[in-house]
Amino acid sequence: MDPFPYTYRPGQRELIEFIDRTVRDRRCAVIEAGTGTGKTITSLCGVLGFTMDRGMKVLYLTRTKSQQKQVIRESAALKADVLCVGIQGRSASTCPMMRDDPDLASGTSEEISKLCSEYKRRDGDSGCHCKFYERIESADIDQWVDLIRTRHPEPEEFARMCEDAGLCPYELLKYAMPKADIIAVPYPFVFMPQVLDRFIQWIGVPLSKTVMIIDEAHNLPDYLREVQTFEYSARAMELTEKEATDNGNPMVHEGLTVIDIASVLREILDGAVKEYLIDEDGMLPPYFLEEELMDRLGVTSVTIGRILKAMEEIGDGIAERKKQRRKLPRTYIGSMSRFLQYWINGDEEMYVRLVLGGDNPKFQSYCMDPQGASDPLNGCFSSIHMSGTLEPLDSYISEIGLDRVNTMNLGCVFPEENLLTLYTDTVSMKYEERSVKENYDRLFDLVVSTVNSVRVNTAVFFPSYQFMDRMVDDGLVSALGRDVYYEERGMGQSDLMDVFENFRSSEGSVLFCVTGGRISEGLDFPDRALELAILIGIPYPKPTAKLRALKRYYDIRFGDGMRYTTTIPTVRKMRQAIGRLIRSETDRGVAVIMDRRVAGLKDLPAILSRDVPGAVSLFLESSDHRLR
Repeated sequence: MDPFPYTYRPGQRELIEFIDRTVRDRRCAVIEAGTGTGKTITSLCGVLGFTMDRGMKVLYLTRTKSQQKQVIRESAALKADVLCVGIQGRSASTCPMMRDDPDLASGTSEEISKLCSEYKRRDGDSGCHCKFYERIESADIDQWVDLIRTRHPEPEEFARMCEDAGLCPYELLKYAMPKADIIAVPYPFVFMPQVLDRFIQWIGVPLSKTVMIIDEAHNLPDYLREVQTFEYSARAMELTEKEATDNGNPMVHEGLTVIDIASVLREILDGAVKEYLIDEDGMLPPYFLEEELMDRLGVTSVTIGRILKAMEEIGDGIAERKKQRRKLPRTYIGSMSRFLQYWINGDEEMYVRLVLGGDNPKFQSYCMDPQGASDPLNGCFSSIHMSGTLEPLDSYISEIGLDRVNTMNLGCVFPEENLLTLYTDTVSMKYEERSVKENYDRLFDLVVSTVNSVRVNTAVFFPSYQFMDRMVDDGLVSALGRDVYYEERGMGQSDLMDVFENFRSSEGSVLFCVTGGRISEGLDFPDRALELAILIGIPYPKPTAKLRALKRYYDIRFGDGMRYTTTIPTVRKMRQAIGRLIRSETDRGVAVIMDRRVAGLKDLPAILSRDVPGAVSLFLESSDHRLR
């Protein structure tokens, strides 16, 4: 029976068949599928025909909780008897034993996991310290599996149900996963090796018997770089010194204590900031940190290794004692040791060593090659990579290092005439020109006249929060005379969703956000929730030391570092923002890019307009769009 639960839209049946063939051939699929394709439901239908008959697992990899909920909802809609389980990373807020302890709120997944093992430990006949875990042994697992299969609870709902029954939701999911057909799982479960090993044990099949689906795959290269990047800050050094003081300042080598090591490291950081920092970062010479440590401490590289091993052991002891007292098993001494070992032992070709500025300066070893973390994608049976902004597909395949690949560009299934993309050549957001008064005044006036040319919900995408603040300070909000909602720097998820929902349900309001920010990716504005998008400038990345190093690295690997590090990411960000406009076959919208440099972006087709407000008004009014 065909499990697809909806009326087929153009291209959906073709996409499902393509994915099915790819999986059966044990290949990878890299797909650009535009808005309206129904990427979640089509990818699930494409793989399940093969996996369900063979005892295999579908791993749907997600970055956000909202994506995970979408997978569970679409699994529930399938015309097939499937069990979909959604698992989230450990945190104190999701554990009924730890939630009310404010000292545990900042715990990482690894720290919470270690602390959890202490709670689960049994003391003779007295049982373990976690009543929620202890009751798992007497739970009717099959009954809970049936409940998940029939009610399809989202993770938060499932957690509440388990707590009401006095059971640990995390441990109960471990029992359900071997029976699941689909597992919605965060990226770290797959791309962090120490987590993947445990996860594979939980699901009950080897990696080679899994099919992975990666939605919003355009984010994957950056994520894989980030997961391999490590850093250490001035604040962490201060905390290391305090931890050393609290623990008697242990000796790590003849005549050297932990505080000596931390103090020297801080001196090296201060010197690096003064000598190498330019703007927000600076590139350090090869072996800079190692040579500085040896010189200032008067020891050899072999001794440095012994010192770090001693610090690691001291840190492990501190963490273990904290865990036994049911405190967060965090150790700053151990973290400093691990950071320095990673730094010294890291691949010099894959990493660039940086010093970062700001209120809390830090050392950073930035990984330039995503392939270092992409092995699971070639170790699984098949992987499906989908996004509405994945082109150029060959670049994505090369960056990730995928083998045996089928590609498909389905494009947008909605009529092309529903979207009008304009640009103006009267203003420039080039760094040297954006603050020139004449140019800035023209831009300001053009934003105001374009927004006020129609009474529709409008999003203004700024190149940065700083530039947004400048225009707000210069009176942009009062000049618009509308209700204005803001995506703010560092905004929490619940606050962001409140802003999003309030704007989406409004009429004729304006949303201020940032190109490449959370509003510009993954949020749906159906119908008249958004009809006009203004992109101020082209979001080229800053020419930092990190970007220059990454460009050189890609020059060597692929011969065109500018394309990989600047052009492709920039166009993808802009296409993501523009993509918020058209979410169904009846949506119509206008995107206006305010920067003359758009003419040089061949992968972003836009029409030059000499009268942007007039063109916007004409397009939106001509299709039964009335001014409101």
